[in-house]
Amino acid sequence: MVPFLDLKAQYRVIADEIRQAVDRVLESGRFTLGPEVEAFEQEFAAYCGTKHAVGVNSGTSALHLALLAAGVAPGHEVITVPMTFVATVAAIGYAGAIPVFVDVDPQFYTMDPEKIESAITERTKAIVPVHLYGQPAEMDRIIEIAAKHKIAVIEDAAQAHGAEYRGKRVGALGELGAFSFYPGKNLGAYGEGGMVVTNDDKHARTVRMLRDWGTETKYYHELKGFNYRMDAIQGAILRVKLRHLEDWIRSRRILAVRYEERLAATSLVLPAAMPDARHVYHLYAVRSHHRESLQTALAENNIYTGLHYPVPVHLQKAWSELPYKKGDFPVSERIANEEISLPMFPEMSQEQLEDVCDALCVWASGEE
Repeated sequence: MVPFLDLKAQYRVIADEIRQAVDRVLESGRFTLGPEVEAFEQEFAAYCGTKHAVGVNSGTSALHLALLAAGVAPGHEVITVPMTFVATVAAIGYAGAIPVFVDVDPQFYTMDPEKIESAITERTKAIVPVHLYGQPAEMDRIIEIAAKHKIAVIEDAAQAHGAEYRGKRVGALGELGAFSFYPGKNLGAYGEGGMVVTNDDKHARTVRMLRDWGTETKYYHELKGFNYRMDAIQGAILRVKLRHLEDWIRSRRILAVRYEERLAATSLVLPAAMPDARHVYHLYAVRSHHRESLQTALAENNIYTGLHYPVPVHLQKAWSELPYKKGDFPVSERIANEEISLPMFPEMSQEQLEDVCDALCVWASGEE
């Protein structure tokens, strides 16, 4: 059996460090924010290469507060992509803004910069590129367009901890960046968590207040804020896991190379890494015209897979009020219909990977 993800295997490697970190919090009596979260914020900011990092309770909250800090308000429009998890679009709605979609690049699956300018109106306040599957978006061109139109760029880096674009870590490229620490992420908590990173002092102060009921001093509320605080236990756990992140990314990239070597001769469309970027392979997403057959064949071999994401946001029932229809974003729709995510986790053994590739090659020989 090959799992899609094996968090238990990862825990076994770092269990002693995790227990020590959790015990430290329990003995301190500081369970919300506090010194562990502050230390993690400093360490994560240093890792990303930003001046500030502000811990919150989820990646969705991080994106929501980043949008508010950038001045996004009711009536504004925010440009993003439909090929993403729905949290990207939900956060725009939480800010009272209207999501405006542009299609993704057919090779890299991230925001197509050539589609942006035609979507900009006088109400456009921000652009939210998504670093999908661990692949950085083409940030230089996006930032150039945003600067021309005086629009904020907020990176959705929920799937891209440690990814790099032309020598800089994602999150540090735009005005603000938002990360998720959902357990399955490359850097995942044992629960929920998120982070906003920025080099802007004013933005950092605003996010810090907004996450804690709009206060800097308890019971004195300068802003209408939220209860988006990070738990101290998650902060302590993430401090431990951050120390291992580069090793885990290295393992993912080695696995990706082997996948490419074994599967290059099949009919599968393999993930393409953008030049001058470091893909961190949160997901190893391949494409096939025969996805259902492929998924069934792998399941019969006890190999677990995922679909990310089978329905793009513009075709989701929950966002049916938006003025989009099937066919409006053909690249996103094609990916949604064909994408399947293969097992990918740092502790994956060579034997497990070869089992996956063997099953895929047998299936491919029958399809061709």
